[in-house]
Amino acid sequence: MLKLKFEARKTDLSIDDTLGVEISILDINDNPPRFPTDLFKISVDEETPQGSPLLTVVAYDRDQRGTPNSTFHYEIKSVAPNPSDTKFTIEESGLISFKGCLDHEVAEVFTVVVEAKDHGDVVSLSSSTTVIIHVEDGNNHLPTISGQTGSGKVKEDEAGTSPLRLHVSDKDTPNSPAWRAKYTIQGDEGEHFQIKTDPDTNDGILTVIKPLDFEGGAQVELTISVENEAPYFSCKVREKTPSGLWKVDSSERDDDPQPRSVKVVIEVEDANDPPRFSVTVKEAMLEENAPIGTWVEQVTAVDPDSSHTRDVVYKVGNDPAGWVTVDPHTGDITTTKTPDRESPHVVDGVYAILVHAVDAGKPPMTGTATLNIHVTDQNDNVPHLTVDYVDVCVSDGPTTANITAFDLDDNPFGGPFTFELLGDVNGKWKLDPSHGYIAGLVTKPNVMAGPHTIYLKISDMQGKFGAYNLSVTVCDCSVRSDCRSRGGTATKSASGAIGVVFASLFLLLVLLLMAVVITCRKEFTTLESSDSSVETLLVSNIETPGTDCQISNSVLALSTDEKRYLSSQRISLHDRKRHSIGSPMIYKRSMNSRYKRNSAMDAALPALLHKKLSHLETEEDLPEYPPHLYAEEGDSDNLSELDSIDIPDKDSFDNALKDLGPEFKKLASICKPPHTQNIT
Repeated sequence: MLKLKFEARKTDLSIDDTLGVEISILDINDNPPRFPTDLFKISVDEETPQGSPLLTVVAYDRDQRGTPNSTFHYEIKSVAPNPSDTKFTIEESGLISFKGCLDHEVAEVFTVVVEAKDHGDVVSLSSSTTVIIHVEDGNNHLPTISGQTGSGKVKEDEAGTSPLRLHVSDKDTPNSPAWRAKYTIQGDEGEHFQIKTDPDTNDGILTVIKPLDFEGGAQVELTISVENEAPYFSCKVREKTPSGLWKVDSSERDDDPQPRSVKVVIEVEDANDPPRFSVTVKEAMLEENAPIGTWVEQVTAVDPDSSHTRDVVYKVGNDPAGWVTVDPHTGDITTTKTPDRESPHVVDGVYAILVHAVDAGKPPMTGTATLNIHVTDQNDNVPHLTVDYVDVCVSDGPTTANITAFDLDDNPFGGPFTFELLGDVNGKWKLDPSHGYIAGLVTKPNVMAGPHTIYLKISDMQGKFGAYNLSVTVCDCSVRSDCRSRGGTATKSASGAIGVVFASLFLLLVLLLMAVVITCRKEFTTLESSDSSVETLLVSNIETPGTDCQISNSVLALSTDEKRYLSSQRISLHDRKRHSIGSPMIYKRSMNSRYKRNSAMDAALPALLHKKLSHLETEEDLPEYPPHLYAEEGDSDNLSELDSIDIPDKDSFDNALKDLGPEFKKLASICKPPHTQNIT
């Protein structure tokens, strides 16, 4: 329909009148029916029965609806290939189906051309589409057993071996469900075998999954059947009727006489079996504290390969505490130690051991049995305190502390216990309760604070008892909740202070000893002491100067008071021609020089030690020591053998020292470093 609108206007262009015109356009057949696509593809199983819907194709015509130009029908124009037992049909709705049978071996793919043609009056228009139908192979050929390989033998007590492989043939498409084989086993009552399909060759592989026993049979007969994963199906056209579906014969059984199953014989080879105990887990009773040599139980085993018990030797496999022994020939088990039910190896009253039976085979095989020995209890333990001390707080009224006991024995040789206080406890202590596993120690208010010892008797249900000392600490809990922590801290502090004092004294003794012991040779001549008023000259050993003279560094580490005291002990030399250094030491001079030794050291050391100890105790400075007279200045004739040293004044001491000779200077520098010399 074409709609037009006309307008009549005046000279001034104003609308004078309007007119509407409708023009009807008559349709002609200028559009053929069209399919949504030019190609359809589907897959169909070979065993699909005839008449089953395969595909519906739908076309559309753009001409006026309800007229012959838009009305059309479907036709199958061609089928390739076109076997005699298969015919494709299409209904008015476009549904495509078939008659007869589909056979993958005859045609794997069908190409069907479908036409849609309209009913135009003048001319008829049409279009077509192509339908590709793939026929999937069905299981219309069963597998047949073509042969077998393998030894057909298996050793007893072995698993995982494959004694046999079956080969099959199948005409269906390889690797399809219609070709893949499934195997089943009949006659395997013990379920010793399993058969799986090789995915590449379709062979059946027989495997031993449970060990066989030669004594149970030297041969095993099996029946193995094979079939496909997909069910079998066959179709044959019996009559082609002019209308409706054809008459066909469908079957799920193949009449081919080829074998579908086979019988196989598996030989079991004998091997050395381990001895077998008549009972693998055995129970026995044994009284605690039974004497050594007590018979416990007997175990017996038989060798399946021999059937003679004398060919079996018994041994103890695992005996945690070493309690028993076994007769190697009879299997009698006896004790070698006194059994103790409270042993850590006894669990819930049971002591478990392992017993082995070894045969005479090559190699020998071993069987194992477990013997559970139930150890009966005896009252061989007295009750004990869990802890032997308690803390009690000072209070205006009675205070109770718990006392806990235990017994290693089992019921009825253990608790509940009876607690009893021993000694004079009237007015101080009492027990409430006094029976059970926990007793209450009641402290009276008149008990003084501090440590106390209470004598306690604890008896079990059979009257067996133990007596114990219970340490009770009474303290003020408002100051410290733990009565023992303060005492322990004080004890530790006192012990630490005493330790520091003893350590200081010991260090002082070591320093003084090192100051005295100065070695200049491994072997030397002992200088005898003389009266303090008489000087004695001895000839020293002759050696190279400065080769073995040593001095302890501890002498150099003396305190100021010690140095001051030792300085007061210096030797007064005749006419200031001789001098000594600040500490009492013995020197040796080489080149036949002679020295004198004094005995002031013998008196100085004890006095110095006494002063040092007094200083540590009082922590006060030591007083100045008065000068000590070492010797009277004597006649110069007595010292005629000594070298004379003239020192005009103090400032020229270094210059005078250079003229004393290399030996004296070397000896002085070794025995006394310059910074410690204090010569007057």
